[in-house]
Amino acid sequence: MAESVPMTREGYNKIKAEIKRLEQEVLPLITDKIAEARAEGDLKENAEYHAQRENQGMTMAKVNELKDKIARASIIDLSQLPKDEVVFGCTVTVEDLAYGDEEQFTLVGAGDEDYDSGKILVTSPFGQGLIGKKVGETAEIEAPAGKMKFKILKIELNL
Repeated sequence: MAESVPMTREGYNKIKAEIKRLEQEVLPLITDKIAEARAEGDLKENAEYHAQRENQGMTMAKVNELKDKIARASIIDLSQLPKDEVVFGCTVTVEDLAYGDEEQFTLVGAGDEDYDSGKILVTSPFGQGLIGKKVGETAEIEAPAGKMKFKILKIELNL
């Protein structure tokens, strides 16, 4: 069985809206461009036709990927989660024990990730390494560069 994808109601709605946009706006536009390119004649040497067909395939793959996430979605009710340990939806402040840096991450589900602002997927190896830890505990996370160690400094549940 396929693994469930944890997400908030907002993340679920965001993915649904993206599917709708791709299916109702982007794909019809691509179909029109394919028809225009086809009208130009010889398809063997028609670069525009081949480019739009490839674009159509990539867009359909994206739609299918998003539909798969929706099909496996597990909507999480943040109010039911423990408040004293790292869980889905919380913001955790950690200290990188190798460098002494303090960093803050929010564990989010599919559709809500934004790595530039510290919103990481709860299903990522980093997110999984933090899950279940309490303030004062150390999380050891395997990374390509070796084992990383982080001390949990603060946990905030974002309700």
